Amino acid sequence: MSRLRISAISYLNTVPLMWDFEHGTAGADFDIEYTIPSSCAAALLAGQADIGIIPAAAYTQIPDLAILPGVAIAARRPVRSILLVSKVSLDKISSVALDTSSMTSVALTKVLFERWLGRGRTFTPMAPDVEAMLQDHDACMVIGDTALRVDRGQYITFDLAEEWIRFTGKPFVFAFWAVRRAALDKTTLDLPAIFQASRDHGLEPASLAHMARDWAPRLALSEADIRHYLTESIHYRLDAGCIEGLQLFYKYAHECGALPEAPPLNFVEADRFVNT
Repeated sequence: MSRLRISAISYLNTVPLMWDFEHGTAGADFDIEYTIPSSCAAALLAGQADIGIIPAAAYTQIPDLAILPGVAIAARRPVRSILLVSKVSLDKISSVALDTSSMTSVALTKVLFERWLGRGRTFTPMAPDVEAMLQDHDACMVIGDTALRVDRGQYITFDLAEEWIRFTGKPFVFAFWAVRRAALDKTTLDLPAIFQASRDHGLEPASLAHMARDWAPRLALSEADIRHYLTESIHYRLDAGCIEGLQLFYKYAHECGALPEAPPLNFVEADRFVNT
C-alpha cells in the first residue's frame, strides 16, 4: 500500500491535531505538506493530496470526499482568530476586504451580512494584510494567526464565530479532516482512530505546554494566551451540535449564493460511507 498524502494547515489552531504526526509515530505512514486552508482544499481537488484539513466551505465544491469523524476546528464561543476588523461602526461599513486564505470565513462573512448585519456591502478578496486591506476599504475579514495578532484596541472588531453563535445558537465549524474516496482503497490504516488519537494527545497538558512555549514568541502572545486559545477558544470535536451548526451554515450559505448546495455529510467508518 502506498503512503497517503496529507495536506495540513500551518496555523496555531491545527497544531494539536498534528501532534502524533510531528511528535509520535503516526507521521511514518504519511507524507505531509503544510499550507493555508484554501490551498489545502485545492490540493485535494487536484488529486495532489489524499487527506486534508479542509475549510468547511470546500466540502461543497470537491466531489467524492468523506469526513473523518469526531475531529474538527470549531467554536462554541468567541474564537478570536476569525475577525471582522473595521475603521467605522457596523452601520457605516460599505466595503469589506476578505482574506483569501479561507473560503469558509469568506462565506460566513457574507452570510452574516446577508441575514443579520445588513445587505448592500461590497466584498473584495485580498491577501491578509490588515493595513493594506483597510487602505481602501471600511473593514476587512482576517483569519488565523493574522487575526490573533490584530491590536483590537486600535480598531472596531467583531468575532465572527461569536456573531454566528449569537444569531443561531449553534456552534460554528471552520474545518475538518476529509479524505478522497479513491484514497480509501490505498490503505488499511484505521484513519478515524489515528486522527482522533493525534487530537487527544495534542490536547494533553504536557503537549499544550510545549505548544505554548513554541508559539508564544512567534505570535507575540503570552504562553497563557496560547493555552487559553487552544483550550477555550477552539473546540476540536465534531459532535452532534457542531454537525447541526455545519448543516445550518451550508443551508444559509447556499440561500445567499455564497456557496453551492452541499452534498450529504459522508463519514468514514470501517472503510464505508455513512450518510447523515
